[in-house]
Amino acid sequence: MSTDPGPHPALDLDDAVHQKTRLALLTVLDEAERADFPYLKRTLALTDGNLGRHLDVLAKQGLVELTKGYEGRRPRTWAVITPAGRRALAAEMQVLEALLQRFRGTGPTGTT
Repeated sequence: MSTDPGPHPALDLDDAVHQKTRLALLTVLDEAERADFPYLKRTLALTDGNLGRHLDVLAKQGLVELTKGYEGRRPRTWAVITPAGRRALAAEMQVLEALLQRFRGTGPTGTT
């Protein structure tokens, strides 16, 4: 019999972050100083509505900050990951790493 490894890491997944599109958005924004709407739409192959919805969820959670302005005469929306967003992304990556370790048999499951 194996020892109890404690709560399963999957219980620590953050619903606001873990959703595929939101995780991708945070990852892209973590790599960039800021990104505008067309760049995010193109990079992640999203529709306007889908991108807007997911950015709104992240903004309401305080994980991204959205700013509107103009570039020349064109209206633009920029997204920036917040410090809370970076922490949430890092925490999510730690949970995913723990899940991968369990899957590979190298994590704290008590079995190999």
